[in-house]
Amino acid sequence: MKIKSLHLNSDSQVVKKIVNEVLDLFDSEFNEDLTIENFFRDEVVETHMKLGDREFFRSERIRQDEIERAEINRLIKKNLYRIFIEDFGFDSAPWGILHGVRPTKLIHRWLNRGEDESQILNRLETDYLASAEKSQLIIEVANRQRSILEKNSRDVVSIYIGIPFCVTRCLYCSFASHVLPKSEKIREFMTALRRDIQAARKSIEDLNLKVQTIYIGGGTPTSLPDEFFAEMIDLVSENFSTDRLEEFTVEAGRPDTITRSKIESMNRAGVNRVSLNPQSMNQKTLDRIGRRHTPEDIIEKFHMLRESKNFYINMDTILGLPGETVNDVAATIDQILELDPDGITIHSLALKKGSRLKLQLEDYELPIDSEVRSMYRVAVDKIRSRNYSPYYLYRQSYMRGDLENVGFTHNKLGIYNVQIMEENQTIIGIGGAATTKVLDLKSRKLMSSFNAKDLITYLRDTDYYIDKRSKLLEEFYD
Repeated sequence: MKIKSLHLNSDSQVVKKIVNEVLDLFDSEFNEDLTIENFFRDEVVETHMKLGDREFFRSERIRQDEIERAEINRLIKKNLYRIFIEDFGFDSAPWGILHGVRPTKLIHRWLNRGEDESQILNRLETDYLASAEKSQLIIEVANRQRSILEKNSRDVVSIYIGIPFCVTRCLYCSFASHVLPKSEKIREFMTALRRDIQAARKSIEDLNLKVQTIYIGGGTPTSLPDEFFAEMIDLVSENFSTDRLEEFTVEAGRPDTITRSKIESMNRAGVNRVSLNPQSMNQKTLDRIGRRHTPEDIIEKFHMLRESKNFYINMDTILGLPGETVNDVAATIDQILELDPDGITIHSLALKKGSRLKLQLEDYELPIDSEVRSMYRVAVDKIRSRNYSPYYLYRQSYMRGDLENVGFTHNKLGIYNVQIMEENQTIIGIGGAATTKVLDLKSRKLMSSFNAKDLITYLRDTDYYIDKRSKLLEEFYD
């Protein structure tokens, strides 16, 4: 939404964020000044809004079973949202005022408090104005995750290893990844990664921690040349007991990076999950977004991976890519379903600030939000008709259609995907742009340590990041 100026009666960054989240939902242009004033008195949140010479008002009483400050913030957002829907006639957003990356965390909190599904459904639709479809989806996902989350214990952790390289940078990408450098720089990275892995192993051994899953991501780890990839995967296998893992995943997202040598290396190391990411099976789209492969390459590499019989294969797609139509998405999903992967993840395009697409937006024609929602409906209907069920879900800023990313599976949930999205387990981060998150299961307090996103900084200061992570783990576990 575009306005002349915005005036708030609060300097709170949280309130500013709340207001901007609501304004971003509505695509309209008001060439007028906007004033928003919020007041809290007698357990009631009042919102006064003035646009030009027009004035609007909403108020609502806080719930007594929630934290007061959180309730005030929720009702500021709800009051403002209702004004735009009820007084200006904007269409409701699928998720209402329910923002944030991990909305399922809210459902788990309510389930842990003993609330039943009907109570939760009512709260989502009444307190957060979420649609019935999204409310039912999020409850379904949360219920499916319980079998994993309820088994968590303090001394069981997972490991994330960041390989920050890719063969090219896709149009929509904002990840901390670098186009694959020359061998000298890769060797420098491998030397740093070895120290990082060995230090993490020492912390795990000293603190008597058990590793449940390992996830090697990036970037695209398989963008490493065969000899470096083999060295990297063997390094992981040698330092951690990969034969005892419940899950060992490698992101092999780009089919043009998968070779028989890498498949052999993964088999030798005990990898049992691989992600192969077509994004689209439309050649024009692949060319447009900067992917150097064909739909035929995707099919060929899928069968190459399937031959080993050791891998659970997940495939990712993106809805709302430049120039795509509902028919293009339907054709992509049909071709993926023909391969019968073990899992499928549906992403909605997010316009990220660090991407070329965001910087050159005027050069591309993007599907409008209503069309992206139609793409989603077609894709999900086709996927569900083949007996896939949703098991993890997350949202991002600036998503087309105000939708979500959701992972489907036939019958085997991705443990790491659930753990990282629900922030219900300590994750030890190793490598470029990796994050360590240490979780106190009782207090739900989360403490973090970040490795540099910039490759040069990570290589220069590897020992600093190792020491920072070690101290964080020792502080909590020792």
